[in-house]
Formats: sequence, C-alpha cells, structure tokens
Amino acid sequence: MKLLVTGGAGFIGSNFIRHMLDAHPDLEIINYDVLTYAGNPDNLKGIDKQPGYTFIKGDICDQALVDATLKKIPVDAIVHFAAESHVDRSITDPSAFVKTNVLGTHTLLEAARKHSVPKFIHISTDETYGSIMKGSFKETDILSPSSPYSASKAGSDLLALSYYTTFHLPVIVTRCTNNFGPYQFPEKLIPLFITNLVKGKKVPVYGTGKNIRDWIHVNDHCRAVEFLLGHGVPGEVYNIGGGHEKTNLEITNKILELLGKDESMMEYVTDRPGHDFRYSLDCSKLRKMGWKPRYSFEDALLETVTWYRQNEWWWQPLKKK
Repeated sequence: MKLLVTGGAGFIGSNFIRHMLDAHPDLEIINYDVLTYAGNPDNLKGIDKQPGYTFIKGDICDQALVDATLKKIPVDAIVHFAAESHVDRSITDPSAFVKTNVLGTHTLLEAARKHSVPKFIHISTDETYGSIMKGSFKETDILSPSSPYSASKAGSDLLALSYYTTFHLPVIVTRCTNNFGPYQFPEKLIPLFITNLVKGKKVPVYGTGKNIRDWIHVNDHCRAVEFLLGHGVPGEVYNIGGGHEKTNLEITNKILELLGKDESMMEYVTDRPGHDFRYSLDCSKLRKMGWKPRYSFEDALLETVTWYRQNEWWWQPLKKK
C-alpha cells in the first residue's frame, strides 16, 4: 500500500508516519511537505532512513508539482494533514490560512480526481463547529466557525465533501479535538507551558482560564485515522475525541504539579478575540465502529511532559526562533 501524506513533517503528520511505518513495515509513505516554520525534519529523525519512506518538498498549492507527484507515484490513498493551524496567527494574517487550507485543499482534490486516487482522508478540526455550552456536536450539526483558522478549515471540509457529491471522489472528513504529545511545535498550549516552565519562564493563561477543550493524545488520533483508512465510508464525516474535557486552568495546574512549580508561575493575559468557550464532540459514531482511545489523560500528559524534558535538543532551537 502506498500513502501520500501531506504535512508529514508537522506535529500530527509526523506522528502518523511514525505510527504507520511501525505498525505496517511493508507500507510505502510519500511525505509531501513545504517545511514551513512548523514543519520540522527533526520530527522524522531516523524515519528518513527507512526504505519505505520518501520525502518531497512541495507546497500543496503548487498544482504542477502535486499533479506531477501523483502522475509519477500512483498512491492508494491521500491523507491530508497539511494546514495552517494556529488560531492566533490566523487573526494576524488570515490570508495565509485561506490560501493553504482552502486553495491548497482544492489543488489536492483536483489532482486526486484527475488521477483517480482510491481514497482521500481530509483531516479537520472540532473548531469548525464553533462553541457549545451544553451537549456535544454530532457530525450532522451545522458548522459555525469563529476564527479565520476554523472558517478556512470549514471551507475546506465543505469543498472536500462537494467533490464526493459532485465527482464521486472517495473523500472522508475527520474532525478531531485538541491533540498533544511529542513533536508539537511549542506555540500550542501544552508544549508552550512545559517548555516555558522548564526554562523558568511564566506561562500565559488567556482570560479567566475557564475555556474548555477536549484533549486527545496524538497517537490515539493517528490510530483513528489508520482505522478509517480501512473502515471509513466515502462521503462520511467522523468526529474523533479523547473524551477528556478540561479547562485551561486544569491543564495549567496539572503541568505545574508535574514540573514541581506553583501558581506564581502563572500569568493571566488578555483574552484573544473571538475565543470560543467550549468545544465538545459526540464521537459515538466512530466508537460504535470499533475505535476508542487507549490513553488516559493523566498517563498521556505525564508521558508528554517527560518527552519534552528529555528532548530539549528538539525544542530549544524552535524556542530561539
């Protein structure tokens, strides 16, 4: 089996490649990544020497290169992780998010249609649904994104699904909750807080710190995508979540505890514009098919803290940038 993985040098994409090559030694993976600030070759250190792994440096908006790649290397599936994903950056520069997330996805869909790719898994986010005070979003609920980031992802979701309806391209859309684990760029909450505290710096808590997110270890997300490669139905949307809803304050306090720090290392900062209060997904559709997360939140966070403490070589250069 051959997979084209876009954004495979990023956080989730690199963990997915590691997981798949470990679980399926005969698998061939083509990693297509432009290597933005969040795309790091060190995320795949060691993997890049394996015979089943190929790297192509390229932009998903580059229609000629995407087309040439799929013409030269027929693949059994595209797993599309590549995206601009940091909400704060989308507030500063929305155009980059529209270009990569919408136009880049369109380029891939067109190439997949032209070359009759048998399966296209489009990786999205729970943020496309917007905020919910009670209950949890189902896959059939209306999208109501709040930020340029989530709006661009919602647009790419709808575009991908339209290619199934109009062109019968076998597209599957996944929407996942907040990921954490190894190799996550230290601008996101958990790695930012861990690395700041290791360096003796305070951690910035937005607003009251009471915003709620569901958290999933990245390996559980990767297992869900692997599961859907084999069991997902074209034209369907699947929610993926860890089932661990926590306030930002709860996350902060747990990281402080694991690193032997106290609340004096917290610093409340002005909330960001349009900050959604709570995300929550109903993942019963996927669970009824046979997938469920393996990690408890406590074990996953301890493992993550330990990894960042033991791998300063990886994140120190990123913090300096």
